[in-house]
Amino acid sequence: MSPLQAMLEKARRALLRRGVLMQDTDDIVQDAFLRVEEYERKQHVRSREALLVTAAVNLSMDRARRRRDSPFVDVADELLQVADRTPPPDEIVRAQARLRRAAEGLDTLPERTRRILLSRRLDGLSFKQIAQTEGMTVAAVEKQVARATLELMKWMDGW
Repeated sequence: MSPLQAMLEKARRALLRRGVLMQDTDDIVQDAFLRVEEYERKQHVRSREALLVTAAVNLSMDRARRRRDSPFVDVADELLQVADRTPPPDEIVRAQARLRRAAEGLDTLPERTRRILLSRRLDGLSFKQIAQTEGMTVAAVEKQVARATLELMKWMDGW
């Protein structure tokens, strides 16, 4: 274990001993480490480890006090940090166009081939299950799926 890792682990253990939840310790230690780094740029520090542990403990007390005095502050902060994973509108439009194009390609396939491909890709059925349902050999089902996939790839080429 590197000296830095040992120092960070010591700060984590100090927080855990104070009753800080395990899920919060890494965040607090990281905040404390960043503050210590900034402080060291301006001031001489005799014991970086002692300063880190002290800063982490103080931050945990500040956080506990803030939660006690205003229980909804942390929730509001967390809500602001949630990333919007919704794709941009132009990506949504492109994806819808690709989906329509793929549906058109599926419509060009023979009924049985389309049914076999959808059973495999959407329903997740095994080749053996499809073969039993369709009254075919497993090899014939595999060929149908491969041909249908190639046809759709050609159909979608350039999109």
